[in-house]
Amino acid sequence: MLEILFTRLPHGEGLPVPAPATAGSAGCDVASAEDATLAPQERRLFKTGFSVAIPAGFECQIRPRSGLALRNGITLPNSPATIDSDYRGELMVALINLGAEPFQVTRGMRIAQLVFARVESVVFRAVAELPASTRGDGGFGSTGH
Repeated sequence: MLEILFTRLPHGEGLPVPAPATAGSAGCDVASAEDATLAPQERRLFKTGFSVAIPAGFECQIRPRSGLALRNGITLPNSPATIDSDYRGELMVALINLGAEPFQVTRGMRIAQLVFARVESVVFRAVAELPASTRGDGGFGSTGH
């Protein structure tokens, strides 16, 4: 089990610690630390009241909550968002209202989920020619599916 160190910020007092909703949940629900109304097509950054220390070799992906997306059109404009392991600022969530009606976000409302994933360090090496593959340079729609 991956241990995530966190600090509760003063405006995060009383909010639930991000946690999975069920034993089989891949993501940890995170709540808003503030109240705001999102107008249709409006984007806004929401504070969560927490800072986290993500272990080296991992990232934290912020993903939409499926119920908010389906019922209200509330999602993330950059999904999934990535929090890097060296970031120590407040965890914040960018939301957008793709619905037709204003949407009220209230303090303590679960607005997103956090998924932690391993990442590999990479280095790019220039070569004169790439190794061949069966797909080659076939792009969008080239596999017939």
